[in-house]
Amino acid sequence: MEDTMIKNLKEKYGKSLEEWIEVLKKTGIQKHGEIIKYLKSEHGFTHGFANLVSLKARGTDSASADSADSLVEDQYKGKEALHPIYVKLIGEVKKFGGDVEVAPKRAYVSLRRKKQFALVQPSTKTRLDIGINLKGFDTTDRLEASGSFNTMCSHRVRTVDISDVDDELISWLRQAYDKAG
Repeated sequence: MEDTMIKNLKEKYGKSLEEWIEVLKKTGIQKHGEIIKYLKSEHGFTHGFANLVSLKARGTDSASADSADSLVEDQYKGKEALHPIYVKLIGEVKKFGGDVEVAPKRAYVSLRRKKQFALVQPSTKTRLDIGINLKGFDTTDRLEASGSFNTMCSHRVRTVDISDVDDELISWLRQAYDKAG
């Protein structure tokens, strides 16, 4: 779908992706939301096309990175103590089934089945946040509402130690995985 959108950019909006990236460079706008607003208001873009051009211009889509491994590696620079938590968590999640997709982005890793069911983000040097899609589940002291952490998830679990990847956390992730099928 992305390739089709890129091919259709010139027909729909008069310029190729590369030309739109040059337009954006000249504006000096760097924030994702501001780029989208600019493209929609000044050039009549739909949200989907504006989002695509913004991601490509900023190099923040996963396809713009050298590799998925380099995206993950970059996330843990200066946060190396959190990487073992990530490795253990991903190992447990992959046991759910062969249809688990681990999709690194610039700032987090999306966990998907037919749709995203969770994400893993090293939020600080000492905390790895797990966003989980469990709409309809009550919050607890540990399974908190995601709030402003990430609007793609309904809940968040804060982890600081490898022992936090326990049966309870895996159970929540498994339930989210089951609902995403």
